[in-house]
Amino acid sequence: MTGYGKAEVLLKTGKLTVEIRSLNGKTADISIKTSLLPKDKEIEVRKLIAARMNRGNIDFFITYEPNQAETAKRLNGEVLKSYCSQISEIVEGISPNFRNIWGRSEVADAVLLQAMLRMPDIVDTQKADVINEENWPLVENAVNQALDHIDEFRSREGEVLYRDVTAKVHSILSYVDEVEKFEKQRTELVREKILARFEELKLEPDQSRLEAEMIFYIEKLDINEEKVRLRQHCRYFLDTIDNEQFPGKKLGFIAQEMGREINTTGSKANNTDIQKIVVRMKDDLEKIKEQSLNIL
Repeated sequence: MTGYGKAEVLLKTGKLTVEIRSLNGKTADISIKTSLLPKDKEIEVRKLIAARMNRGNIDFFITYEPNQAETAKRLNGEVLKSYCSQISEIVEGISPNFRNIWGRSEVADAVLLQAMLRMPDIVDTQKADVINEENWPLVENAVNQALDHIDEFRSREGEVLYRDVTAKVHSILSYVDEVEKFEKQRTELVREKILARFEELKLEPDQSRLEAEMIFYIEKLDINEEKVRLRQHCRYFLDTIDNEQFPGKKLGFIAQEMGREINTTGSKANNTDIQKIVVRMKDDLEKIKEQSLNIL
């Protein structure tokens, strides 16, 4: 689910940059981190991202670099004319001799103009919407390009994850084969321990009863069913990751089942060599669980 995508589009007024970042997540948690996107387009973008990315903690950014002409401040001519007219009327009211003050002195004109430029609302600070209906097709195309790039990023990472996870599942399967090498030895050691205990206590048990009890005890330690189920879970894991479009959640559930069989094997092991193999299985399984969180 981890990925990054970026796309740029040139508008009449400047350059727009779309960026999308994604991390692991159980659902599609989409955060729109821009004030440039109109509210009526936000829902459309959310639906587009959710459909393309399925799930993950997704951050969506839009940044804007205006052209130099757009960054220049605009003067509100109508307001400036109004101030000029009002000042003329005030000046005439004070002294009719100043009727032609605007044409008499360039210095006076400059001083008055500089003063008027500091008046409220002379500089027009209102900006047109960067994204509008006219340029929306271009912006939407940039969003799709960014999604294409993040898909490529995720695909490359997915190939690495696939090789890593499947290799560890095959490793667990090989450990199951190793466990079988110590099972006969384990059974003989259990028998020897029980007989040694009777000798230590100097007891003469009934042989038929002893054999029955030993069989019962050894059967309680039998791990054949755990091995069968663990192999089945491993094959199911490999089949799921190969054949399902979005296997991530299911792989997590299968890994939990694998963990149950490995833990039961460890609790029944009663053998140092098997315990060591179980520890290696658990180590691989934890890595599988961690990596599965990043698989869609």
